[in-house]
Amino acid sequence: MVESRAQYLRIYQEEPPRPPRHVAEGIRSLPAVLKAFERATGWPLRYVEAPQPDNASLTWSAPVNPGVGATPGHLRLEAVAKPSGDSISRVSPETAQQLASALASVLAELTASQRALWHREAELATAVPVVQHPREDESLAARLEAVLRGGAEAIGCRAAALYLLDDATTQLKLRSSYALAKGRLADPPRPLAGALADLEAMLGHAVVLNDPALMAHWSPPEDFPAAVCVPVATSTTILGTLWVFADERRDFTERETGLIEIVAGRLASDLEREILLREGHNSAQLRRQVADAERLQKNQLPTISPLLDGWDLAGWTEQAHAVGGDFYDWFTLPDGSVAVAVGDVMHQGVAAALAAGGVKSSLRSHGQYHRDLGSLLTQVNLTLWTGSAGDQFGSLFCGLLETATGRIGYATAGQPAVVVVGPDSRKSLSRTTPSLGESPEVVYRQEHLRLNPGEALLVFTDGFRDAPNEQGKALGEAGLAEPIQAHLDLSAKELVLLARDRLAAAAPSPSDDRTILVVKRTAP
Repeated sequence: MVESRAQYLRIYQEEPPRPPRHVAEGIRSLPAVLKAFERATGWPLRYVEAPQPDNASLTWSAPVNPGVGATPGHLRLEAVAKPSGDSISRVSPETAQQLASALASVLAELTASQRALWHREAELATAVPVVQHPREDESLAARLEAVLRGGAEAIGCRAAALYLLDDATTQLKLRSSYALAKGRLADPPRPLAGALADLEAMLGHAVVLNDPALMAHWSPPEDFPAAVCVPVATSTTILGTLWVFADERRDFTERETGLIEIVAGRLASDLEREILLREGHNSAQLRRQVADAERLQKNQLPTISPLLDGWDLAGWTEQAHAVGGDFYDWFTLPDGSVAVAVGDVMHQGVAAALAAGGVKSSLRSHGQYHRDLGSLLTQVNLTLWTGSAGDQFGSLFCGLLETATGRIGYATAGQPAVVVVGPDSRKSLSRTTPSLGESPEVVYRQEHLRLNPGEALLVFTDGFRDAPNEQGKALGEAGLAEPIQAHLDLSAKELVLLARDRLAAAAPSPSDDRTILVVKRTAP
C-alpha cells in the first residue's frame, strides 16, 4: 500500500526559512577596517563566520552578536608569525586586544542597528495607506480570477479553483475559479470531513495527485487526471485550499509546486487585504459614531450655573473612555426650586453611556411631579429595573436646594461620596444604600442637611474616591476634601478645578469614570 501511494501522491513539507546573511555581507567596509587594523598594529584581525572560534593560531576572540540571541561570528586576533616585514607587531598583545575589543563592540552595535532598521522598515511597510477601489467587489472577483489564471498557465495546467472554509470550519465552498463552468460557483459546499487531500494540505503540505485510478480516495473537487492542492493561509489563519488541475496525467516538480504556493500566498494576501478594508471601513464608521456620542454626552452636561443669590454650583466629569456612565446635572423644577444630581452607572463605555442617559432622562421626568426625593429615586429605580435585562446598576445622588434657608433635601442610591466641608470642619454623609436597578422593591428615603454660608457640599463618584494617590493608596474622601477645605474662599468652579488638578497629579490616566459636583453657599 505504501509503494502504491508513492505512485500517485507526493507531499512536499514546507522548508524552514533560510538564515539571514552573515555580518560581513551587510558591512561592506569591514574588510578594509580589518586590513587597516593589521597595518597599524601588526596583528592580523579576522572575522570568522562561526558561532565558536577555532583555537588554532588564536590569540584572542570576541563574539559579534547583533542582539538576536545568537552569535553569527567572531572577531579573532591571530598570532603573529615570525618577525619579518609587515608581520612585525607594533603594539603589545594587551593593546591589540583592547583595540580589537573596542572594534568588536562597534561592530556589534552596528549589526544591532541594522537589524533594528530591518524590523522598523518592515513595520513602516504596514503604514502604506490602502485605498479602496470604487468597485471593490467586482475588482476583487476579477483579481482573484486573474491570479488563478496566471498560476495555472505558469505551470501548464488547464484550470484552477479557490475553496474557502466557512465560519464553522466544517465545509469548503468554491469562491473563485479559472476555466471551470461559472455554474460551479452555485454548487453546495464540500464537507471538510471527507476531503482528505484538503485536510492534508491544511497541515502545511503541498499535495500532488497524479494517478487517475486512485483519485477518488483523496476526494478531489474536480475530475481531472492530475492536480495539485496547497493551503491558502495567512500567518495566523487557515483560509482554505487552492487546487490546480491538469487535463492529462503528468508530474509536478518542486519548482512548480513552489510556484503554486506563491500563488496561494498572493490569494491569501488579496483576501486579507479585503478583510482589512472592510474592518477599516467599519472601524471608521464606529469611530465617527463614538465621536458623535462623545460630543452629545458632553453637550448634555450643564455648563452655566443657575443664578441663585447666595449659591454657587459647578461640576466636572471625565470618562475613562470616549463615552461613559458618569454625569452631573442641575435643573429647575416648576415651583422654581433647583435640583442637583450626580450619577454613576456601573461598567464603562457605550453601554454605560446609554444607561446613564436613561437614568438622567428618568430623573428629570419624574422630578417634575415628585417633591419627595426618596419617592423620586424609588421611581427612577423602578424605571431602570423594568427597562433593562437586570444587568444595569448605578449610583445616584439627588438634592433639592432650599435657597432661602440653606437646607438641602437629598437621597442617595448606591455609594456616592457626600461630604460637607466648612472652614473648620468636615463631615461625611456617605452611606451605602441599594444600587439603582438592583430590585424593584427598594424604597429610598429622603435626608436633610444644612449648608451654612462659607460651606460647600462635595459629591463625587467612586472614580474620584478610589483613585490612587502618590503612594498608590486610594485618595478617599479626605484626600479630596482637605485641599478644598483650605481654599473655600474660591468659587465653586475654581474648587472643581482644584479637585481635578489634585486628581490629575495622582492619577493622570483614568481607569474609571469620575465626576465631582460642588454646591457652595456663599456669604450673604
